[in-house]
Formats: sequence, structure tokens, C-alpha cells
Amino acid sequence: MRTAAALLLILGAVAVLERARSGVSVRSFTVGATPVTAFATAGAEGPTVVVAHGFAGSRQMMQGYALALARAGYRVFAFDFLGHGRNPVPMSGDVTAPEGTTRLLVEQANAVIDAVAEGPARTALLGHSMATDILARVAADRGDIGPVILLSAYSRAIDATVPATLLLVTGAWEPGLRDFALDAARMVAPGTVEGETAIAGPVSRRAVIAPYADHVSILHSEVGRRAALDWLDRAYGRVSETRILQTGWAILGLLGGLVLLFGPVVRLIPGRPVPGAPLGPAKTAVAALLPAVAAPLLAVPIDPEILPVLVADYLSLHLAIFGAVQLALIRYWGLPIGRPAIATLGLLLAWCVLFGVALDRYAANFWPTGGRIWIMVAIGLGAVPFMLADAILTHRAPLVRRLALRAGFLCSLGIAVALDFEELFFLIMIAPVIVLFYLVFGTMGQAAGRRSGPVAPGLALGLVLAWTLGVSFPLFQG
Repeated sequence: MRTAAALLLILGAVAVLERARSGVSVRSFTVGATPVTAFATAGAEGPTVVVAHGFAGSRQMMQGYALALARAGYRVFAFDFLGHGRNPVPMSGDVTAPEGTTRLLVEQANAVIDAVAEGPARTALLGHSMATDILARVAADRGDIGPVILLSAYSRAIDATVPATLLLVTGAWEPGLRDFALDAARMVAPGTVEGETAIAGPVSRRAVIAPYADHVSILHSEVGRRAALDWLDRAYGRVSETRILQTGWAILGLLGGLVLLFGPVVRLIPGRPVPGAPLGPAKTAVAALLPAVAAPLLAVPIDPEILPVLVADYLSLHLAIFGAVQLALIRYWGLPIGRPAIATLGLLLAWCVLFGVALDRYAANFWPTGGRIWIMVAIGLGAVPFMLADAILTHRAPLVRRLALRAGFLCSLGIAVALDFEELFFLIMIAPVIVLFYLVFGTMGQAAGRRSGPVAPGLALGLVLAWTLGVSFPLFQG
């Protein structure tokens, strides 16, 4: 029954996701070193739309909007910012100053627009999060920009006249950014409410709320994509009857189905069970709290700056210390470990690759450029002992113990940020990645561990964690 349910979930999700791509030609090219993906239906003659992602994002993350607009006849071009996705050129400059990193990203966006703009219509812009500031500045500097759509926007470049035709879409669960969007609309007409178009001469502006959406799920909001398409159609005098498909739920269904299906598949491997670690409340508390305190206290003063990825070198050291402390406790307590099961290790790695293929096609970049390989190896020096210790301590453990041990690691990241907020602020963005990793790969690791012990899943997930972190965060060269 579980196998059948998983297969139906996967097949149904793929059907929806492929339908969203049906009729759309997807091709990739470069503008200089910048990777660009073009989305268009055969013979499309609609205006050009340039799409930009947020911090730690990629072209793939913007497909929900790009495909919907392309199916409506627009010619859509999405690109990877410096240091993001498959762009091999690192970000650089001062990330806190408009004349630093921001200026370089504005120049990059301008180069892409110059390369892809064609036809008499002005180029439309659509961006998420970090890109909203970049695109607002682009619109302020150029005279050939048409309607602008900003998702989860924040930018000091927005004023009462620029961008002239602006839609701001914000998730209902983003209260601060929701206020910003409404304030931006009220620059044009005081008293404007959400969903109302503010007009003053040639300037028009609207703030729209995407229900049940946060900073990430807004990228698959049906309301947000419909509002974006309607805004472009209004600006260009077009009428589109394109159906907006529920790709967000389909992506969750596909990835969830793969996790669900792994359990029955791993049971095909001959079992070699290993008893769980006999940890009571006291030892669980020690295993969670001791490394949570030791890792930041030891790693923050060192704070190596070797890897050209934001906070990756610190994180690798933090993971290594955290894992080393737990492995020392495991040895001291004499906890059962077992031996590595090669078949389980291979299956889990293969399944993670399959998961990555699905993720990369439909949701987010998962494949590294060549320059990231050594970074992933360096992160693995910390990630492998960390996940090995985690697998042993949580092997056959009740849910409460697993939550306590993993909460300890998240707390240790919080302590590190508190000790050096300016340098380690970006660790805050690691936390959601870690939580998602535990939910997805950790669940598969638990299934593999029940079959043949914790060593194989610990080693496999250590490698996958290094891979995930290595491809997720931007390359940065100070």
C-alpha cells in the first residue's frame, strides 16, 4: 500500500510539473559568464521579461513564474547572479554598501537585459528578495524598462515615481515586508489598501498579498503568479487565459513521494540490524548541550577564512567540532555502532542523486560548478563526522530524543551568531536548510539505519550534507 501510494504521488506530481512545461521551449546560454535560461513557446512574440532570483537562489527557483509567463506568450529570461547557481564567478565587494556588491549585481543585470531585449516593447522585470533591490535600481537608471514585479520586496531605491509601473507581491506570513509593500503603494496615493491600484499620472502601483505564503513559498503562489501575469497584461494591453498550475504542491508531492518510496526499496537489501543507543534523559542532554556550547566557543575565535563561500569555512569547523565531541561521547559511553553496509551506503547515495535530479529540474539548483567541488570536499571534513555522530545517537531513537539532539545543533548556530553577529549573520540562513535536510535526508537515513545500522547512513548523509551546503550558498571573494 505504501509503495503504491508513493508511486501514485510521484506520477501525479510529475504529470502536473511536466504539464506546466508543456509547449515551452527551455534553452540555456551565457551572457559573458552569466548563465541564462530562456523560456518561450513556439513563435512567441510577447514582450521580454527578465527574471532574477534572491540570495542563495538560482534560475530554477524562479521557474514557477517564468513558465507561467512563457505559456502566456511572453519571452522570459532567467539568470544566475554572481556566485549563485551555476555562475562560476564569485560575488565580491562590500555586501553592506550600494556601491559594493550591489553595484556589481546591477551591472550584471544590465548586461543581461542588453543581451536579451528585443522588439519595440519596453523590457519587464521580475525579481525576488535580494533581486528586488537590484531591479529597482536598474529601473531607476534606465529609460527602457516597462512594468516591474517585485516579490518579497525591500529597496531604498523605490520612491514615489520609480519604478513607474510597479507590482509588489508579498507573502501573508511576511509582516515586515508586507508593511513595506503597502508603504511603497502609499507613496503614490496615501490611503491605498492592499489589492488596490494607486495611480498618480504615469505612475501606477499595487501591493498584493499571497495567502498562506512565506519568503520561499511565494515563488509558487498561485495568487502571486496570477497577479504578475495580470499586471503585465494590463501594462502591455494583452489578454492571457493561461491556467496557473499548482506546481508548489506538485514539487512537495514529488519529493515527498521519493522519500516515502525509499522505505520499501531499502527493505529489499538484506538486513543487518544494530541495536539503538541506550541513552536516557541525562545522557541525551549531555550529547545535545555539550557540543552545542563547545563548538561555537572553540570555532568562533578561530573563524577560518579559507573557502570562497560565505560562512562555509566557519560552518565546516563548527560541524567538525560538534561531531568530534559527540563521537568522543559515543566512544566513552561504548554505544553500539555496527559496521558500514556497502549496499545500503550505495543505495542511499543513489537515491539522494535521484532526489537531486528531481530537485534540480523542478525547484532549485543542485549541481555544482567545477569550482565548487573542492569546497564540498572541505565542508565534508566537518559534515561527515557530524552526520556520523548524529546517525549513531539517533539510531532507533524515539522522536523526542531526535528532536532534542538536533535542536542542540540549531542552538549552537544561534550561539555562534550571538558571539559574532557581523561575521556570522548568514548562519541564520543555514538553519532552514538544516531543518529541511533533517526532514528529507534524515528520514531516509533513519529507514536505512533500521535496516543495516547507523554507519552507512551517517557516512552517506555526511557527504550529501556537504554537497547540499556546497551548492546552496553563494561563492564570495572578498
